[in-house]
Amino acid sequence: MNFRPRAKEEPEINLIPFIDVLLVILIFLMLTTTYSKFTELQLTLPVANAEQLRDRPREIIVAVAADGRYAVNRQTLEGRSPELVAQALAAAAQSGSQGDSVVIISADATAPHQAVVTVMEAARRVGLVQVTFATQSSAAAAP
Repeated sequence: MNFRPRAKEEPEINLIPFIDVLLVILIFLMLTTTYSKFTELQLTLPVANAEQLRDRPREIIVAVAADGRYAVNRQTLEGRSPELVAQALAAAAQSGSQGDSVVIISADATAPHQAVVTVMEAARRVGLVQVTFATQSSAAAAP
């Protein structure tokens, strides 16, 4: 019987399989990478001196004040209900076709969230699906 303590072998990490796997991944990536190709035809596009007419859609600007009041195309609304905003949007979009009208919501930074959602809901009810928000750049907002 041998009661002497055995020397414990230190486990060592074999890096050779790890390096082999990395090389296989590197080769795979090199073979599957696509490189951008430049077009072989050099084109010179024609130039026109006339300025193109921009077909801008009809814009309906809805302003939302900090206290939740509305103005559609600079006409202040007396109430705050979605039905009243929808009627004003329908009247503003009546002169143009509703398909090309764009509702631009210009809300105060401190306006209630519900006031903006009310304008979006009114636009949906009227059938105006193009809605965007007006912002100003941070440089213009600085005093």
